[in-house]
Amino acid sequence: MQTLIIGYGSPIRGDDAVGPLLADRITELVEQGNWPAGTEVEARHILTAELVTELHRAERVVFIDAAAEGTPGEVRTRRLAPDPSAPSTMAHFHDPRELLAWCEGLYGAAPEAWLVTISGGAWDYGHFELSAAVGAALAPAIAAVRELCLTGPADT
Repeated sequence: MQTLIIGYGSPIRGDDAVGPLLADRITELVEQGNWPAGTEVEARHILTAELVTELHRAERVVFIDAAAEGTPGEVRTRRLAPDPSAPSTMAHFHDPRELLAWCEGLYGAAPEAWLVTISGGAWDYGHFELSAAVGAALAPAIAAVRELCLTGPADT
């Protein structure tokens, strides 16, 4: 299965850096051959409209992001569905469900999609400086993404 992993967030806003940081770590695993075949990985600051073409080429997409709600370090996985009403600024960033809806509208189908979030607690300025709780959640988050690449479990 062709899987696209997109880790996104701001690398200069504390725990918000967890998405691109995890994408970079997973890229290393892919390059070492320690990840399921057929996986592409991208690290992004924000989700932008040009990602729709890449979504169209994937059979499965896993988005990775920090979450403001929840206990810091909590890893959650949920299935996403296309949603044209998902909030965005239209000019700066997009919600993953909105991009899936565009993919469905433009190409007639959207990939199976998942969102893995890691709850953060520190949003201060600092280049890739994660809180201890989020740092401790990196391995479980990588395991959750790997599981999605292998099987696509039910929502957790």
